[in-house]
Amino acid sequence: MREAVTSARRVVVKIGSSSLTTATGGLDTARVDALADVLARLCGEGREVVLVSSGAIAAGLAPLGIPRRPRDLATQQAAASVGQGLLIGRYAASLDRHGLIVGQVLLTVDDVTRRVHYRNAYRTLRKLLDMRAVPIVNENDTVATEEIRFGDNDRLAALVAALVHADLLVLLTDVDALYTGDPARSDTRRITEVHGEADLEGITLGRPGKAGVGTGGMITKVEAARIATGFGIPVVLTAAPLAPAALAGDEVGTLFHPVHQRPTARLFWLAHATSPRGRLHLDPGAVQAVVARRKSLLPAGITAVDGAFTAGDPVDLVDSSGAPVARGLVNYDAVELPSLLGRSTVELAAALGPAYEREVVHRDDLVLL
Repeated sequence: MREAVTSARRVVVKIGSSSLTTATGGLDTARVDALADVLARLCGEGREVVLVSSGAIAAGLAPLGIPRRPRDLATQQAAASVGQGLLIGRYAASLDRHGLIVGQVLLTVDDVTRRVHYRNAYRTLRKLLDMRAVPIVNENDTVATEEIRFGDNDRLAALVAALVHADLLVLLTDVDALYTGDPARSDTRRITEVHGEADLEGITLGRPGKAGVGTGGMITKVEAARIATGFGIPVVLTAAPLAPAALAGDEVGTLFHPVHQRPTARLFWLAHATSPRGRLHLDPGAVQAVVARRKSLLPAGITAVDGAFTAGDPVDLVDSSGAPVARGLVNYDAVELPSLLGRSTVELAAALGPAYEREVVHRDDLVLL
């Protein structure tokens, strides 16, 4: 038995579109009911459950007479507006058989990348769990644009797991585990456990969005596992029909072990839930100070500035080759920085006043990538 699974008190379960719908669109009632039975069993054991469910766009295809997943954003949003109501209605009816109430939570990228929204999302989910409801989370596909969408619900599930401080993330898909390559090949083997990056070497993950009505793929699921395990949350990846066995602790699917102690929520948010608004180019000495000695970033170590950001925005700190080495919250507007570059804080304070003696990025607002 997997103790990391059986001992988890707060569980986030993510299920993809292909595990909930028919190939042509429309909800598969039997599959939804089977998932509801699994969630109800967890709740009956006294565990807290959050479901991250794809399927809104896919559920809206058949009612609108759309034969396949549309490529244009407007039609996707129209399908989502029809399908989301059907999806949450089906979950509500299915879980009502077990006396459970559902709460719908629709998120956009802003809700997890902007600190105030992030806290608001946490409070909503926390209150639903306190009231013994089952939060059902999905991306708000009806309003999300290409520029502000998650792209897949695997990353969203990992961020939600960290947001609610889950003890376990379960990724349910149409493949029973992570394999070294195409599961249809005879020379491919199943990977039962992943302890770190070394266990992923030589694995062919394919490409996201390869088939069906979903948008993800094994790449997005492994990346979601990286995010969650980086927050100290174990992850189980398996097929939806194996969910009862997986959540009972049986050794099915692939178990990703946590690779770090749980960091502060604020630094995790900064590393994984923010989108940089600009870049600060560092000289080698500044890279050494920030990365090796964990120092704050000062104006003297910056060689160039990219982007249109304001004080308090997240920015990437990049080395001389342009590779990001850290992310931090900047203390200056982008328009202020060019005249400060290469100058010491003592010099700046003398020339411009004590307000310019501050760091560009303080070490408490900085996380290594």
